Amino acid sequence: MKTENQAVFVTGASQGTGLCIARRFAREGWNVIIGSRDGAAAKRAADSVAEKYGVTALGYETVIGDEENVRSIFSDLDKRGIFVRTVVFNAANFGMGQESLTVDVEDFMGVFATNVGWNFMIARQAALRMKESGGGALVFICSNTAYRAVHDRCAYSASKSAIMGMSRSLAYDWGKYGIRSNCLLPGMIKTERWQENRNGIQDSILNCTPIGDIAEFEDIANGAWYFGSDQSANTTGSELIIDGGNSIQLIPDYDRWANRNA
Repeated sequence: MKTENQAVFVTGASQGTGLCIARRFAREGWNVIIGSRDGAAAKRAADSVAEKYGVTALGYETVIGDEENVRSIFSDLDKRGIFVRTVVFNAANFGMGQESLTVDVEDFMGVFATNVGWNFMIARQAALRMKESGGGALVFICSNTAYRAVHDRCAYSASKSAIMGMSRSLAYDWGKYGIRSNCLLPGMIKTERWQENRNGIQDSILNCTPIGDIAEFEDIANGAWYFGSDQSANTTGSELIIDGGNSIQLIPDYDRWANRNA
């Protein structure tokens, strides 16, 4: 159901995938709330969306693991008369380089604090409003590493598996309020890191997909739009893998990838 004041709240949305998701909803006439650990960047991104699409767009500094910060954001939106009908959970702690035998336990648990605990805080505040306003949608940007482990990323992979479990549980518990919860599972995405080929990432075997390409930001944004809009009105507790088929192959065809431009 479309309402004049409805908005999408996208976390980690000052750039990259998150900003593309925000723009996808704005293109459909939705108001946009952008969250970022950099409050100034969030406001700049929101201003750019408002100017381009003619919607209401607001940027907020989000403080990882701070429930009071989450409450204050939603309270401010309440005062402005803005209802968050959809939340897209894009921000994440990537837990890079956490060698399992030596990683500090506090750093390990920090990945879960962001990817699971903090996401739950936001989901609950959103759901309290959705319950009173006819429902809504939660869209968790998960990862195909929830099923397929990668080197020295134990906490990240496990946290993404936990997100899927949490999403299914919320779908079950909150379905009676008209709240749907689903997960997107991207593989490699053409981020700035990928475009600049930092550390030779473009030659990584993670890029090798059956269709010979990896995801653009827009591919993920389209998936988020599907789950976050009424296009998926009868879909909840579900998962959509967007990885070019990477996760279905036993032996990646590296030679095909390496010679893709030949």
